[in-house]
Amino acid sequence: MKAFVLRSYGSLRLAEIDKPLPGDDEVLVRVRATSVQPYDWHFMRGQPYIARLMGGGPGLRKPKFAVLGADVAGHVEAVGRNVTDFSPGDEVFAMPKQGGFAEYALVAAAELAPKPKNLTFEQAAAVPLAAGTALLALRDQGGVQPGQRVLVNGASGGVGTFAVQLAKAFGAEVTGVCGPRNVDLVRSIGADEVVDYTKEDFTRTGRRHDLLVDIAGSRSGRACRRALTRKGTHVLVGGPGGRWLQPAGRMVATLAASLFASQRTVLTDVVRCTANKRNLMTLTELIEDGRVMPVIDRSYPFEEIPAAIAYQEEGHAAGKVVIGPGSSSCRSSGPGCA
Repeated sequence: MKAFVLRSYGSLRLAEIDKPLPGDDEVLVRVRATSVQPYDWHFMRGQPYIARLMGGGPGLRKPKFAVLGADVAGHVEAVGRNVTDFSPGDEVFAMPKQGGFAEYALVAAAELAPKPKNLTFEQAAAVPLAAGTALLALRDQGGVQPGQRVLVNGASGGVGTFAVQLAKAFGAEVTGVCGPRNVDLVRSIGADEVVDYTKEDFTRTGRRHDLLVDIAGSRSGRACRRALTRKGTHVLVGGPGGRWLQPAGRMVATLAASLFASQRTVLTDVVRCTANKRNLMTLTELIEDGRVMPVIDRSYPFEEIPAAIAYQEEGHAAGKVVIGPGSSSCRSSGPGCA
């Protein structure tokens, strides 16, 4: 099969590799679409370097994972002998065991779910990691409740656009923070209030929130606490990357400082946000009810995955960057991509 293979850091090449065979509890998926996210370019470059020392990191001297791509949507090609929930031809989406930047991907059956009926393959491929991260941050770590005030810092990105919509679906009052060109987009997906960070510092408005989902990492932990109620929760999801330490260094420093504050600070563990079937089914229900929809910034054909990663690395994508069978790029002004 064809796959983009990472043999050494920074070098992603299209190659022919063996098509994997599903184990007893696995499913082989014919990939119709995948998506690109910061996870991919961080692993492609092996940065920040501190991550190479971590168990779930990219690998010390050479890449641990040859095929990147954390999301897939496609058809079931074959199933292991213990798999009874899926059959060849089923339309599915998931986070794969072997990466999505290939024609086929292996997925554990317990982490696979039927594709939402109202989504295209490209839209479905935008969901698992980004929406799963937002779900973890809001529901599991933030404990969001109806009527609470939630602020999403970084509301126009892949995780952020899902976080805004999920917070609204859970009954919260939502403020989204983004740049000037994405104000209308964030408002269109349900934010009650939108803060343009070039005009206003959300930590100095005097408004207090019960939950702050911090994806952009653009303000210090001390500053963010000013935007929280006395018992509010600060969920750290990401932040500006760096070659050596960031965003890990900022997250650790924020956690350490929070030990002396009344507010709760939580670090989102992306490893934990594996989009298992239960989480995917929760997201599917919200999607099919029309309460959540993926926002697609651009779509690239399979052969242009390196260009898609380069665009994602620039940090300006509004919503998700996806890889599908089409050959045209698009920029959406709202949910979905025509």
